[in-house]
Amino acid sequence: MTTIYKSEAGERELRDRYLRVLDTWPVPAEHIRVPTREGETFVLASGPKDAPSVVLLHGSGANTSMWREDVVTWSRHFRTYAVDLVGEPGLSAPSRPALDSDAVSLWLDDVLDGLGITETALVGSSLGGWAALDHAIRRPGRVTRLVLLCPGGVGRQKVGWIFKSLLTRPFRRGGLRETAMAVAGLDGERDRQALDAVVLTFTHFNPRRERLPVFPDDALRGLTMPVLVIVGGRDAMLDSYRTARRVRACVPRSTVILLPETGHAVFGQTEPIAEFLRA
Repeated sequence: MTTIYKSEAGERELRDRYLRVLDTWPVPAEHIRVPTREGETFVLASGPKDAPSVVLLHGSGANTSMWREDVVTWSRHFRTYAVDLVGEPGLSAPSRPALDSDAVSLWLDDVLDGLGITETALVGSSLGGWAALDHAIRRPGRVTRLVLLCPGGVGRQKVGWIFKSLLTRPFRRGGLRETAMAVAGLDGERDRQALDAVVLTFTHFNPRRERLPVFPDDALRGLTMPVLVIVGGRDAMLDSYRTARRVRACVPRSTVILLPETGHAVFGQTEPIAEFLRA
């Protein structure tokens, strides 16, 4: 067992569930294990091998399964590489590179080098959005287009309220489910399947708890590639309105979509993202 899980039994349950998801992946996929300085990294590759590449970076407490519906569309036109972030409940190493350094970007360098990718579009969500933005700032020559879904590192992170909820609600019946609904902005009926997965994950998994470093205006102004940012107006984890304002003010070639009734979990944006990537 590693320290990112609460028990060996919980780790096995999450891994077994994930493997079942991979067994029913909706499009043909190649399972790739890439050695990196942070340990082995699992990548799920789909789509034509000679197509332009798109690297997908999921959020905290997630794995490549979050892209299951999206890759059906995206892999028609792109070689998609869904990466299990290290230190998260996937099949990659449990290491957690320091966020207040270039360690995450160096790890992603290793992943791209291992896949033979010199430049690529990046799509990142939440923590993965922070990692994608960090890499685009540090390695602008490697990133052709950037898509950020509710990204960290731009608007204020509302961690105080979240930790209070995590500490108090789980002790009541259904408390963890209530917290997941509030934090992710999920509906108990409409999003039942996604909610079940979130509850199971955080029953057994210890997420990263440090604040995500916020990128300064000058760093955002240095982004030269086209950037699409999609945020939810009811995001309980991040100040999405400030994210939208800062991106519009600082990022030269940016497009911002603010979904006023959406929380932290952004769904249903497969086609707009595909159109942006193909432009």
